Amino acid sequence: MVKHQIFFSFAHNFNYMSDELSNIITDAKSTMVKAISHLENELTKIRAGKASPVMLDGIMADYYGSPTAISQIANISTLDARTITVQPWEKNMLAIIERAIIAANIGINPQNDGITIRLFLPPLTEERRKELVKKCGGEAEHAKISIRNIRRDAIEKIKKLQKDGASEDECKDAEAETQALTDRYIALVEKHLAAKEVDIMVV
Repeated sequence: MVKHQIFFSFAHNFNYMSDELSNIITDAKSTMVKAISHLENELTKIRAGKASPVMLDGIMADYYGSPTAISQIANISTLDARTITVQPWEKNMLAIIERAIIAANIGINPQNDGITIRLFLPPLTEERRKELVKKCGGEAEHAKISIRNIRRDAIEKIKKLQKDGASEDECKDAEAETQALTDRYIALVEKHLAAKEVDIMVV
């Protein structure tokens, strides 16, 4: 019964929280979501032994003087679990795209047969798998730092509102909600990292 009363009190206060406090929490959540999206993108780029077109995301080629994503000037697909094929829509772009892939230093040497570029992924060694796991851990740590910085900024804004006259109870509830968001997204970082580590280490 006591627990229920405490929950009701918190929910009641949060429902009537000022717009300023609600906006701080909404902004914090939105920014944390972006941090998770960034992590997901970075983890996707770390190959786990299986070929995927997303490995070429972010690689730009010179398309008539304008840096352009390879995916916008060629068809990228997977021939099998270890082979990516790149088929330029314009044949004269073949060598340019090949140079862009080499310059990106993704650890795979492109094979150009004059029509199509093929990328053959070598099997991952145990040592290389451990290196990739370590790299994933670094990306996860960056995401955690970002989320904690977002929490810190939100708490500072809440304390400033309290100093300016906002309700102490409302501010405490806002701080609790901010911490709950932080815990939730830190846990999501750990979940993404664990899944990627399994993906990398499975032979």
